[in-house]
Amino acid sequence: MTQLQINEVAPRDGFQIEATFVPTAAKIRLIDALSATGLARIEATSFVSPKAVPALADAAEVVAGITRRPGVGITVLVPNLKGAERALAAGVDEINLVMSASDSHGLANLRMTSAQSLEQLAAIVEAVRAHPQGRELFINASLSTSFGCPFEGAVAEARVLALVERQLALGVQGVTLCDTTGMANPAQVARLCEAAQARFPGIPFTLHFHNTRGMGLANALAAWQAGITRFDASLGGLGGCPYAPGATGNVCTEDLVHMFEQMGVATGVDLDALLAASATLPELVGHETPGQVVKAGKADRRYPMPAR
Repeated sequence: MTQLQINEVAPRDGFQIEATFVPTAAKIRLIDALSATGLARIEATSFVSPKAVPALADAAEVVAGITRRPGVGITVLVPNLKGAERALAAGVDEINLVMSASDSHGLANLRMTSAQSLEQLAAIVEAVRAHPQGRELFINASLSTSFGCPFEGAVAEARVLALVERQLALGVQGVTLCDTTGMANPAQVARLCEAAQARFPGIPFTLHFHNTRGMGLANALAAWQAGITRFDASLGGLGGCPYAPGATGNVCTEDLVHMFEQMGVATGVDLDALLAASATLPELVGHETPGQVVKAGKADRRYPMPAR
C-alpha cells in the first residue's frame, strides 16, 4: 500500500487568518518541530504583499530561519510574479500558485477572473523556468473552489478539468483540488478525483479540504478510496478562507493522520510528536483550536475504571 504524503499548511493557511501576529521566532520553532514529525512537506508561508496579509510579512525571515531536514520539502504560496521572485531568492523547494475555479471567488480573493489568473500563471512559470534557481523547482497550482463557490454555487466538473488541463499546459507539474469553502461531499469528491486521475494519469493531485460543514475527514477518506495519496492539512484545524462566509479551519492534520493510522494506512508521520506540536497552538494563537484528537487522545488510549 502506498504511503500517504501529508502536506502541513498551518504556518501559511492557518496563520494568515489569525488576528494576533505570531512572532517570527515562534513560527520558526513550530516549523522546525513539524519537520521532525515525518511530514512530506510544509507550506511555510506565502510571499504575498505584507500590506495585503500582515500576518505573513516575515515570509523571507521565516524561510531563512528554519532548519532544513532531508526528505521534508519546504513550499510557499506565490500569488504573483513579485512573490515568485522573492520565493526564488529564498531558496524554497516548491512553489504553490493559486487561482479560483469560479470567476466570482477569483475576483473577490485575487481580483482576477480564471482567464486572467491563467495569464498570470503563465508569466510566473515562464519567469521561474528562466531563472537559474528555478529550473529544478517543483511548481504546483492550487485550484480554489473546485467543489463549489459561495457566490455562484456548484462549479461544473467539466470546468474544473478544463482549468486543470490549462494549468498543466503552462508547465505546472502538480495540482491541488481545493474545497476552499467546505461545500464538498464524499460522493462529489470521489467523482472528481476519479475523473481527474483518469484524464491526467501520472499527475500528482493533492486534495485540500476545509471542515466548514464537518465533512473534512469524510471527504479525505473518499479521496483516498478514489486513489489520492497526497493531502493538505492544518495543525489543530487552523485556517479558513476570508471569502468563504461562515468558513472554519482546514481539515486537522493530527485528526487526519489519526484516522488513517487507525485504519492501517501509513502516513509516515509520528502522531505523538504531531500532537505535542498541536498542544502548543492555543498559547501561540490565543484561542482554542478545533482539533479533536489532541483533546480526547488517540483511540488506543485507556482510562482507569471509575471508582464505585
